[in-house]
Amino acid sequence: MSPTCLPVVPRTFAALVGLLALAALVLQYVLILQLTRDNVGVVLGTVRFVTYFTILSNIAVVLVAFAAATGRSGFFGQARVRGAVALYIGVTGSIYFFILRHLWQPQGAQWWADTGLHYAVPLAYWAWWLTCVPYGALRWRDVAGWLLFPLGYVGWVFLRGAWVGEYPYPFIDVGQLGWARVGVNALGVMGVFVVLGLVVVGMDRALGRRRASL
Repeated sequence: MSPTCLPVVPRTFAALVGLLALAALVLQYVLILQLTRDNVGVVLGTVRFVTYFTILSNIAVVLVAFAAATGRSGFFGQARVRGAVALYIGVTGSIYFFILRHLWQPQGAQWWADTGLHYAVPLAYWAWWLTCVPYGALRWRDVAGWLLFPLGYVGWVFLRGAWVGEYPYPFIDVGQLGWARVGVNALGVMGVFVVLGLVVVGMDRALGRRRASL
């Protein structure tokens, strides 16, 4: 446990982070079903829902946060998994803030879902991760392993896009931009994953050394 977090706080904080992510996910799911149930139906609407990296990273937050809140030490309680989710949700918030937020102006319930998924949950998870988890277990080689999930995600997006002609994000829309431009964009996003992944490991190691010196 981090020395900056009181013993009673980590599980409560984790539960709040998990509930925040779950609430945002449920709201977004309801909204996307309202848009798709009359044309593509519930099943394909659900597939569209989980095609967004934002949704997958928020689901990962729910799983890690609730594992921490209940004291479970399985897969989602591992330091590497917590670090991976810090990376994924961090990229989610960063890409949205710097690239996607300028492309539309959500209103009403959609604004609440968007704010939760892209701002509130990333900030809350990082606040929890920085203050209430053990440090010093991550290694630089973990970054390479963390890239497997976004690489698999990109492969799925391209396969689905070739099948249905629909892409979740405009910067990887092959139909609009072509493979050359999309390839450059995808490499740029993977570069963000690498850089932020190195930041996650660097912060974990620095915080671990600080804890050891106390």
